[in-house]
Amino acid sequence: MRKTFNILVSGLLVAATWSCSEDTMDDINKNVNDPTNVSSNLIITDVMTSSAFSVTGSDLAFYASVYIEHNVGVWNQSYNAEIRSGEPSSATTYNNSWDAIYRNLYNLKVIIEKCSEGGSEEGNYHTLGIAQLLTAYNLAILTDLMGDVPWSEALQPGFIYTPKLDKQEDIYQVVFTMLDNAIANFDKETLFPSLGAQDFLYGGNIANWKKFAYGLKARYTMRLSYRNPDYANVIAYANQSFTSAAEQCQFNYNGTTSQSPFYRFFTDRDYFGASQSLHDKLIARNDPRDAKFFKKYPGTDALVFAPNGTPDQVQKVYGISALSTITAPTYLLSYHELEFLKAEAYVRLGGATNLALAQTALQNAIRAAFQKVNIGLTQADADAYFTSAVLPRFTSDPLSEVMNQKYIAFFEEEAVEAYNDYRRLMAMGDDVIQLDNPKNATQFPLRFTYGASDVTTNVNVREAYGDGQYVYTENVWWAGGTR
Repeated sequence: MRKTFNILVSGLLVAATWSCSEDTMDDINKNVNDPTNVSSNLIITDVMTSSAFSVTGSDLAFYASVYIEHNVGVWNQSYNAEIRSGEPSSATTYNNSWDAIYRNLYNLKVIIEKCSEGGSEEGNYHTLGIAQLLTAYNLAILTDLMGDVPWSEALQPGFIYTPKLDKQEDIYQVVFTMLDNAIANFDKETLFPSLGAQDFLYGGNIANWKKFAYGLKARYTMRLSYRNPDYANVIAYANQSFTSAAEQCQFNYNGTTSQSPFYRFFTDRDYFGASQSLHDKLIARNDPRDAKFFKKYPGTDALVFAPNGTPDQVQKVYGISALSTITAPTYLLSYHELEFLKAEAYVRLGGATNLALAQTALQNAIRAAFQKVNIGLTQADADAYFTSAVLPRFTSDPLSEVMNQKYIAFFEEEAVEAYNDYRRLMAMGDDVIQLDNPKNATQFPLRFTYGASDVTTNVNVREAYGDGQYVYTENVWWAGGTR
């Protein structure tokens, strides 16, 4: 008899357990292909894959790219999101990603328990640290997009069926604690073998995992700038992180057994058109990436850009992204993001010395962004562009140019972070990134909705969701809201 166990935040259901007095009958009822106790090195590989493909590169990124105008929704759900009809406020919109995150968090909880004191793999410090880091990563994505979410009472199937929502402020404390604990565990000696090839992100290189943890601390410290600005630590954490793009955290696809999420989204759905507003930003700067970012729709005669907020609902007319290649990596944290974080932090600290350091960090970021694998420009290209187009704008308005360059560099694989940046900037009163969708005046999605799995089963989530219209009126806590 196969036992099914569906792990969702609300606990859901536990399969019945049958018992027999005969050992033979017990053996017959076992399914050797469905083990109940799996070693952590097998679980962690699945979580890495899911974190990249089913979370970072999921519907969350596709919808964020519409809201932030990296792409224009021109068909079906993406078109509805573009014109703000239903999708931004529906509980079904992000349900797959909601479920995926909570599955990841449950599996990570299992690993943490196994590798902690008293667990079956006590002393497996490096796998424990990776699980703690990935818990912080998945939990931060969840709360950044949804605000207050179930956490302290969640992940207890069969015991708590309707967990309460925790405040985002409290969840962020968990995120930082998890990262600090991960760093401490990376520094410990372990007798357990390296994950090696089962580590799809770093191949067992714990030094890079530690740098990843410090980079996330820089990201999340900057995220809290409206509530608690701490720019010196943003810089300090970033300086303990990646020193080049060779160390950045990215999930690679081989193009056969694994394919890039945005590529799959185009081939399976074909819901996007090339963004007019992004194109305009590139043209205004004579940015050579304009020729790299977009291409005409296959089989058409010209590259047509889709107007933000007012496209026709039509396929095979508007241009498309040229970056959505079959092997385009998913960036969990890029080197160029860290340099952009440092540039912003130095600008906000102010003074001639800090502005000079900001300029250096900004140039490093642009160099790295130009040389992304699916862009293929050179450092010389980046330096020429920096001198002719970026430096004059930086001199005139340092913060605006840093954030606009970061926004451009994040097309398209880092759309969620671009969306988070935009909301943070608006909360801080820094309206430096122009978006052109006329719906934004009254219907910019300030957050994503909860998943339907729990809106329909957990009264606490259902009451918080209401009719879903709160996405247009209520900021998340770190952007000045209350939940």
